[in-house]
Amino acid sequence: GLLSRLQTSAPTAWTLSSSKSFSQNIPSCLWKLGRLNHVAIAVPDLEKAQSLYKDVLGAQVSETVALPEHGVYTVFVELGNTKLELLHPLGEKSPIASFLQKNKTGGMHHICIEVDDIKVAMTELKKKKIRILSEEPKIGAHGKPVIFLHPKDCYGVLVELEQA
Repeated sequence: GLLSRLQTSAPTAWTLSSSKSFSQNIPSCLWKLGRLNHVAIAVPDLEKAQSLYKDVLGAQVSETVALPEHGVYTVFVELGNTKLELLHPLGEKSPIASFLQKNKTGGMHHICIEVDDIKVAMTELKKKKIRILSEEPKIGAHGKPVIFLHPKDCYGVLVELEQA
């Protein structure tokens, strides 16, 4: 009947043609990507942004910390499984100042993912033609080495890698 014809003539393009699992197609690395550490949001008014997360949404919000080496003030919003990092310019040469010139109301600036070995990750990423925005890691907001990957090499997303 109709059912048997549909079963025999149904396209099979949607089925996996390989017996290998997806993970077997991923090349092995000498370093491992870890958990999402935080999502960073550039904000034009740090006090108002802190108030939103603390007073309106009821989140635990850290004190403001200045990071002159990165040209930013940071505030962390605890979310249980990860954090939000609120970024505000520290000085006119801050990368956040130029971001806010293009995005007046603020917006997502970068994501941060932990890695188990940042030096090995840098070496392998350079071999794979992924641009790193500094020659050496800098110490980030958590007191750990960090690097940033060029957004054009990461589908439009600025990616920060942090030593776990």
